[in-house]
Amino acid sequence: MFKTSISAFLIVVSFQSVMAQPKLIEKVKAQPGAVSIPYEKYQLSNGLTVILHEDHSDPLCHVDVTYHVGSAREQIGKSGFAHFFEHMMFQGSDNVADEQHFKIITEAGGTLNGTTNRDRTNYFETVPNNQLEKMLWLEADRMGFLLDAVTQQKFEIQRATVKNERGQRYDNQPYGLVQEVLSKNLYPYGHPYSWLTIGYIEDLNRVDVQDLKNFFLRWYGPNNAVLTVGGDINIKKTLQWIDKYFGSIPRGPEVEKTVLPAPVLNTNRFVTMTDDYAKLPMLLCALPTVEARHKDEAALDCLADILGGGNTSLLYQALVKKQIVLRANASHPTSELAGNLQFSFVSKDDLKQAYSVLKEIIDNFDPNAISQEQIDKFKQSQEASIIYGLESVSGKVSSLASYQTFTGNANYIQNELKRYVSITKADIIRVFNNYIKNKAMLVLSVVPKGKNQSDIEVNAPNFSAQEDKQYIAPDYGYEKLNYTKAKDKFDRSIMPATGSNPVIKVPEYTKMNADGMKGIVHTTHETPVVVVSIDIEGGRKVESKMKDKLGITELFANLMDEDTKKHTAEEFQTALDKLGTSISISPSYDQLNLTMRCLKKNLNASLDLLYERLFEPQFTEEALSRVKNQTIENIKNSKTRGTNVASQVFNTICYSNQSILGSPSMGNVNSVSNITLQDIQQYYNTHIKSNQLELVCVGDIENAEASKIFSKLAKLPKRETIIPHDQSTQQSMETKNTLYFVDIPKSAQTEFRIGNVTNLKYDVLGEYYESTLMNFPLGGAFNSRININLREDKGWTYGARSRFSANKYTGTYLFSSGIKATASDSALVEVLKEMKNYAQGGITKDELNFLKSAIGQSEARNYETLFQKARFLSEIIYYNLSEDFVTKQYAILKNMSAEKINKLSKKWIQTDQFLNLLVGDKESLWPKLQKLGYTLVELDADGNIK
Repeated sequence: MFKTSISAFLIVVSFQSVMAQPKLIEKVKAQPGAVSIPYEKYQLSNGLTVILHEDHSDPLCHVDVTYHVGSAREQIGKSGFAHFFEHMMFQGSDNVADEQHFKIITEAGGTLNGTTNRDRTNYFETVPNNQLEKMLWLEADRMGFLLDAVTQQKFEIQRATVKNERGQRYDNQPYGLVQEVLSKNLYPYGHPYSWLTIGYIEDLNRVDVQDLKNFFLRWYGPNNAVLTVGGDINIKKTLQWIDKYFGSIPRGPEVEKTVLPAPVLNTNRFVTMTDDYAKLPMLLCALPTVEARHKDEAALDCLADILGGGNTSLLYQALVKKQIVLRANASHPTSELAGNLQFSFVSKDDLKQAYSVLKEIIDNFDPNAISQEQIDKFKQSQEASIIYGLESVSGKVSSLASYQTFTGNANYIQNELKRYVSITKADIIRVFNNYIKNKAMLVLSVVPKGKNQSDIEVNAPNFSAQEDKQYIAPDYGYEKLNYTKAKDKFDRSIMPATGSNPVIKVPEYTKMNADGMKGIVHTTHETPVVVVSIDIEGGRKVESKMKDKLGITELFANLMDEDTKKHTAEEFQTALDKLGTSISISPSYDQLNLTMRCLKKNLNASLDLLYERLFEPQFTEEALSRVKNQTIENIKNSKTRGTNVASQVFNTICYSNQSILGSPSMGNVNSVSNITLQDIQQYYNTHIKSNQLELVCVGDIENAEASKIFSKLAKLPKRETIIPHDQSTQQSMETKNTLYFVDIPKSAQTEFRIGNVTNLKYDVLGEYYESTLMNFPLGGAFNSRININLREDKGWTYGARSRFSANKYTGTYLFSSGIKATASDSALVEVLKEMKNYAQGGITKDELNFLKSAIGQSEARNYETLFQKARFLSEIIYYNLSEDFVTKQYAILKNMSAEKINKLSKKWIQTDQFLNLLVGDKESLWPKLQKLGYTLVELDADGNIK
């Protein structure tokens, strides 16, 4: 709980005297008017730092264990260790069986994950409050009892999974390797930031299980960790559990802070790389700056925003607005040891003009011309961002954990705010002169494969990262490590029992109805934030009457972000930033949604801008031309992304490209080219209306305030626009023993899409809801049959899932995954085998119990943030749901039988009725797939038979 203001102070009580363990270090209490996170900090005798934040606003708790180790503790030839080890931490420990970590938390109604970056690794879970002790037991078991459970088989599977993740996220994506090349050429040989956290494939191939165990012993001791627990907890009881489960774990080796000199560029470094998947050239320029939390970081962040942070920036105005490039931005990424100012551009043509304009802007930059308005809007947007980040218990806990890990001060949020609100013009002048003016930069030209390099690149390469013969690998003392287990006075193999079920409160709301409009208001004063969501009937289905202008809905939504009759797009964005407000516009199949988030203190001013955007847009030829060109290039570029191609082609073969449901939301090159300014204006005149409008207001807002919004929106015109649903359903394409294939040459991954049109409409109490329950053990959970097989047992994929989806009109069932190319034929066999076994053999008793527990308890996580509440309430309006539908759903879940599940699986999991689509490398896969006995049909990237 907190109030906004940065002028008030916090009471911090320090305890210097020696106390019984755990030792209380400090208490931070919130005071009215302060942005704060109250907490108590303790330290165990083994060095573990414990931070506890009590907040009873939701029946949830969040547990975070952050280890102060990331890829910056690696060395040449052994990259990727930290991230690899993150994967191994989920593979079981002495008292947690293989593949049980995810199952235990999911069954508890929780969600979990782990992340690794250059400087830290964290593991976290959000669960109902009755599951806290179990989570502490789990985290302690892998902190103190992991290594004997690490087997060679687990090691090999996770190595394959990590390599597959690299292929999916980096090697097989347009521009996926850009940051790797930039880092390698920006930082000195051997600097731990000169490679990505994912590491190199050759290093992953080289690592052995003992290397991994040594990494754990060196860096994963309690004295190099921060345990943060927040939410609906009892601090005294939580501390007792922590002392019980973590207190006996032996201290690890001491960890000293790494200090490295900042990289220095004496002359411009020109580097060129060829991208196998990109269709458009990209330019990246980087200049070394400062590490995170340096005194100059905030001013450099502000400078980056002025140079290239949005449509008001110098780069946008000089390059994007004039259609010299499609995208241009500047950013200032920093980490614990170093940072850099980056400029990036995507162009249709060569990169020379973009570089020339960038140099001209830097050379002619006059810091004295910076307006106070530019600085103020940046300050306000940063303050708002910090407050928005504290809306959830996970956000608060993550902030406490990060601040403690990197500064030793969990209460650093006050310093964080002060750093940004104290920025002056003099600060910006200083950092420009110190880090940008007349400084050399790394200039990376990204050339699409098949294009002439010299025609596109800025300059011929004059630099190549070379091995440094003088490099001496850091001595981390791996040869001196011993594994010592904790000795306890209790049986650690007994998993703690679950506490009493939490009392879950569905958000209370007030309904409003008038003149064909519907509204819902939910008031909560947890945070000083308001979210307003407006849905207007229309959306993509209106395109069923204008097939030659497909994509107009998305184009219209983009143009609604441009000028109004009172402000240019740049002036409008400046006004939003000065308030810390965001307004987003996005189309769905049958609605156009406008969502606004703002600080309570800025509600009225923010609403004025929302009304201006909605009532007074100004469509111009200049904006239309620019947005159309960007859209057309995005359409072309999307044809190289396997995930995009697979999802779109699957829709096409389900519904046909004659249906809006089977057509790409962006449209195609011809249809977008056909759209005129008159079409856009006519779209607004026809479809922006008050009848059938739906309004949701949540947060720090009263009913009277929401009623005023309702009254204002009622002033929109009433239009009797009939928008028929596109009646197209599944086209008559062959399914039995047929495999559809789209070729993306040399793909490291194959994208799978398997499923069909169910025509099950969205129904919270009927067969659609029951079918989603049926699918949960098969492909809906992390530890589902499909994901355990393909990811955890085989290491073929980073993730595999299946799901039912639906709207008011129709629905589909879909399995999707990106699977490493060499295993694609085997994976296809395994996916269909798992589906057939489930449909024929039925659900097990354990799976049924798991399903009921996981789904039943997960409801505690459904209404925490304002966006979650807004989405929940929007569905109540849109689907006209009864007030007690959640209670009725729970009754359906509670009474769900194995017989009912098995009946549904036999009905809907009929693999001979599924459309099978693979998108990948034809040359290597086609012969293997033919051997499986399928009739292969090749499609192009638009879903047409070749």
